[in-house]
Amino acid sequence: MDIYEIIRKRRTIRRFKQKEIPIELLEKFVDMARLAPSGANMQPLEYIIVNDKNLVDEIFPLTGWAGYLGKDGPPPQGKRPVAYIVILINKDIKSPTPKHDSGASVENILLSATYEGIGSCWIGSINRDKLREILEIPENYEIDTIIALGYPDEESIIEEFDGSIKYWKDEKGIMHVPKRKLKDILHFNKF
Repeated sequence: MDIYEIIRKRRTIRRFKQKEIPIELLEKFVDMARLAPSGANMQPLEYIIVNDKNLVDEIFPLTGWAGYLGKDGPPPQGKRPVAYIVILINKDIKSPTPKHDSGASVENILLSATYEGIGSCWIGSINRDKLREILEIPENYEIDTIIALGYPDEESIIEEFDGSIKYWKDEKGIMHVPKRKLKDILHFNKF
């Protein structure tokens, strides 16, 4: 797969096979994240890999899933993530762009996971206080987001934008994700 195929193939996955991800792959994803751009090269981000089944199960209820899908959004028992990567911002490092750094590092994780055949879901809806307590995260770290990971057990495809940004599932369970057309978002030289 070339980079363009990986970008097109990368879709959010919310249903996972219950197969363990090798720790070497999880470490590789974090290694790719650390290589992302960082404002002033301050590198304020740190990561926690969570792959212990008990902790993964404890984290799941602290996350919000697919608001547009209502009760069908959260993955049911037996289809939940098998690992998480928690993205932290070290507040003692006075970075000018920690949120931008996080976005760049997360995209590196998502693309690396796609390349390796791992499904991912980037989650910002988190009970951060409870997550901090469970993972014993010091107060000088901001919990930015987490990435849920597992081998995909669903399909997600790009759908042509028809006036609604709401993603939806068809009768076969395939996720359809509307994306605006290039001609509608691209401007040359001036607006």
